[in-house]
Amino acid sequence: MNVRMILLVLLLAWPGVTGAQGFAGLGTDAEGFAVPERGTELQFPQDHGPHPAFRIEWWYVTANLTGADGRDYGIQWTLFRSALRPFASEGWQSPQLWMGHAAITTPEAHFFDERFARDGIGQAGVTAHPFEAWIDDWQMSGPDFDNLNLRASGSEFTYDLDLMATGPLVSHGDGGYSVKSAAGQASYYYSQPAYQVSGTLDLPDGPMPVTGWAWLDREWSSQPLSEDQTGWDWFSLTFDSGARLMAFRLRGESDLFTSGTWITADGQATPIGNGKVTAKPTRWDETDGRRIPVAWSLHLPEQDLNVEITALNPRAWMGTTFAYWEGPVRVSGTHQGKGYLEMTGYD
Repeated sequence: MNVRMILLVLLLAWPGVTGAQGFAGLGTDAEGFAVPERGTELQFPQDHGPHPAFRIEWWYVTANLTGADGRDYGIQWTLFRSALRPFASEGWQSPQLWMGHAAITTPEAHFFDERFARDGIGQAGVTAHPFEAWIDDWQMSGPDFDNLNLRASGSEFTYDLDLMATGPLVSHGDGGYSVKSAAGQASYYYSQPAYQVSGTLDLPDGPMPVTGWAWLDREWSSQPLSEDQTGWDWFSLTFDSGARLMAFRLRGESDLFTSGTWITADGQATPIGNGKVTAKPTRWDETDGRRIPVAWSLHLPEQDLNVEITALNPRAWMGTTFAYWEGPVRVSGTHQGKGYLEMTGYD
C-alpha cells in the first residue's frame, strides 16, 4: 500500500466519516476537541496559522480571472487540515492530516487535482508569519497575508499567481463567530475578499496571462454542522460596484439555515442573519451522474439585491475524495458581477 493510500485510509477513519453525520462527517460530536466560543477576538497574524486543537480547518482561495484572450477563467486552491484525535504527538504519530485541492475552470473544461499528506514530516503545513501554506510543491506564501504568491499543478494544468490585498480582512457572523445551524453549531470564519491578481495559467493549449480578483476564506471548527445537515450552497460574489457578498444556505432534513455578510466597497461588513437572504435553484444540469443546480436566483431585500447567478461551466465537478461542485459564476440583475459557487451533498 503506497503512502497516498495509507493517508486515504486514515482520512476515512476520521470519526463519523464512514457513518457520516452531516456532509463528510462534519456533524459528528466534537468530544475532546476545542469548540468555538462567542466573544473570542480573532488575533492576527496568529490566526492565519493552524489551530490543531480544532478538528477541521481550511485555507481556501477562489479567483475570477480574465485572460489576455478576453475569456473568463476560474481557479481554486485549498488546503484542508483534519485531526484524527484531540491530542498531539510527533512525526508519523501526529493525528493531523492534510489534503489539498486545486482546479482551473474554463467555459469548456474543468481541470482538478488532489494531494494528501501526514503532519510531522514536513510534507505539508502552515506558518502564520511570514505566511506559508504548502502541500508538496503546491504553495501559498508571502511576507504577510496581504502579499501572496499562489502555485499549484496537475497533470494538465499549472498556475502561478500573485495576490495583493486591496481592502481589509472581513470577519463573518459575530466578530468571526459564524453560526451554522439553529442548534448553535458554529465556526470561526474570516475572509480576505479583495485580492488583486495577476499571473499565468498553463493549460493544454499553452500559457495564458491573466488578471482578476481573488477571495480567500479562513475557517476552523470541530463540529461546524448539525448531524442532519447534508450539504451547503456557498456564494462569494464581487459586484462591479465594488461591493461584495458572502452567503450560504445549509440544507437540513427539514429546513434551511442561511447566513451571510454584506461587504461595502471600502470593506465595511454587515452580518446577514438566518432567513434574511434567499437562494433558489432555477436550472439543473447533469454532471458526473449527479443532478446539480447550475443557475440560481438570489435575493437580499435589505440591500435591494435581486440577482441571477449562472455557472461559467456547469460541469465544474470536483471528483475528489469528498466530491463537490465548485466553479466560477456570472451575476446579472440589480447588481452585475462575478463570483464563485460551492455546492456539497448532491449525490
